[in-house]
Amino acid sequence: MIRARTSIALPVLGALLILAMLVATGFGAETLPLSSVLEVLRDRVAGRTPADLGLDTIIWQLRVPRTLLAAVVGAGLAVAGAAMQTLVRNPLADPYLLGVSSGAGVGAAAVITSGLFASAGVWALSGGALAGAFVAAALVFLIAVAQGGLTPLRLVLTGTVLGSAFAALGSYLVFRSSDPAAAQSVLFWLLGSLAGADWTKIALPSGAVACCGLALLAGSGWLDALTLGSDTAASVGVPVKAVRVALFVLLAILVGVLVAVSGGIGFVGLVIPHAARLLAGPRHRTLLPTCALCGALFLVIADAATRVLVRPTEIPVGVLTGLLGAPAFLILLGRRRYRFGEA
Repeated sequence: MIRARTSIALPVLGALLILAMLVATGFGAETLPLSSVLEVLRDRVAGRTPADLGLDTIIWQLRVPRTLLAAVVGAGLAVAGAAMQTLVRNPLADPYLLGVSSGAGVGAAAVITSGLFASAGVWALSGGALAGAFVAAALVFLIAVAQGGLTPLRLVLTGTVLGSAFAALGSYLVFRSSDPAAAQSVLFWLLGSLAGADWTKIALPSGAVACCGLALLAGSGWLDALTLGSDTAASVGVPVKAVRVALFVLLAILVGVLVAVSGGIGFVGLVIPHAARLLAGPRHRTLLPTCALCGALFLVIADAATRVLVRPTEIPVGVLTGLLGAPAFLILLGRRRYRFGEA
């Protein structure tokens, strides 16, 4: 039943994602018809000189990279959320459980309020956020190992406590800043935004999502066993400690890179994995691709909505994902046939 449902869901989700990306590319301060979007894309693919350079700049240089980045970040957060829930065996886990988002927030706040990494130009903010994310993940790892290992409970507690500490440090950096616009800039970044997307920022997150996603898919059998508990996984030959370490490192890299380019976009990594389980079941071989497509589709639509709801300005995409994600999660909780980790 689940296999038949998945075989239908994946192609349908793929088609919906392509359609959503084409339509979303036309949304912005000025809505452009789908025919204009297709015309520019045809010219670019064929290598022809664009007939309208202004239209080409808007669509190809600004909106296409943003739409692609939304799809990549949405897919990555959803996959990371599913893997994190497996790592800690907790249905309330999300990709930011390791304190990565809070650490990235400290790095971003340091860049915005003090000009740290100013020599990196447009990469200063992303570089600072990435450094902060990796520092936070490293601290969680070292403290958890020093206290007895990467057990689910220890990871949850360590990540939560250090995340709170990093959030407080980020708030302090904003508080002590003499720039009145710093607080607004940091808040906008923390809530998540894809407004700074361009072609130079596509390669790194795309590579991270592809490599980490393939690695997780290759170990899908071990992830299935981990869902049943460490004792059960060990009894069928899974090297539990080594898999947990590898999973931790993969998720730290993946989430760190995504947060660095998009800020802290909430609820995608929490809600989408549960929705995907209703379509694909708990087996990671089908769950992970379903998560990727659902997450990409969700964030593409959400990002397009942020550009048109309060035109000509836009709201942080994390605000909208939170407003949509909270009721969606409550609806999922109300479905009697849904059980975390069960077919």
